[in-house]
Amino acid sequence: MNPTPVLLVEDDPGVLAVNQAMIASWPDFAVVGSAQSVGEGLELAVLLEPELVLVDVYLPDGSGLDFVRALRGRGLRFEAVMITAANDLETVQQALYEGVMDYLIKPFQQPRLREALERYRLRQSMKAQPQPFTQARLDRLLGVRAQQRLPKGIDLTTLEQVQHLLQTTPQPLSAEEVGEAVGVSRVTAWRYLEYLQQSGFARLELSYGAVGRPVKRYRVQRS
Repeated sequence: MNPTPVLLVEDDPGVLAVNQAMIASWPDFAVVGSAQSVGEGLELAVLLEPELVLVDVYLPDGSGLDFVRALRGRGLRFEAVMITAANDLETVQQALYEGVMDYLIKPFQQPRLREALERYRLRQSMKAQPQPFTQARLDRLLGVRAQQRLPKGIDLTTLEQVQHLLQTTPQPLSAEEVGEAVGVSRVTAWRYLEYLQQSGFARLELSYGAVGRPVKRYRVQRS
């Protein structure tokens, strides 16, 4: 599956470079272009047709919300994530009204951007496999994070580390390999991998050797 083409619209070169570096560490996504203004962004979007746009609100020649609105007016199909210092209620409400998928307030940590990208991947996967929603499936789509509903023995921080490892490793991994990478025992890693398989995030593959039992390996469930 080809990486999702991403367009960045950000007027701060330092922030732009950091965002590019973070996205480059995610194999499912590829930055195909970057712009520092609404006008430049519109030109690139029409030319490159990105499927995901990460855009600031404050730009030299207008608002990132105007950019999103203009792209929709041109009939382009895409998802948008706002990455901005704008934290006032009116701007956030307007962004949600414009159909923005996620809203990150600067400064933010890399796991929060990773969460936004994972939500995009999940939305695309669900579009490709339409089926009636359960509450749990809808919560995942809307980004509802419920620490209270995690099974006993499953910690959110460790769970996100295991998810990130699977997402950034092209080959399937065994519980022993995951445990070594994350810093937990093989049995603990297996418990997290089994939970991710049951929740639909990962899939199980059996690796057969010359002798002995097959080794269970896990990779991200792709659409």
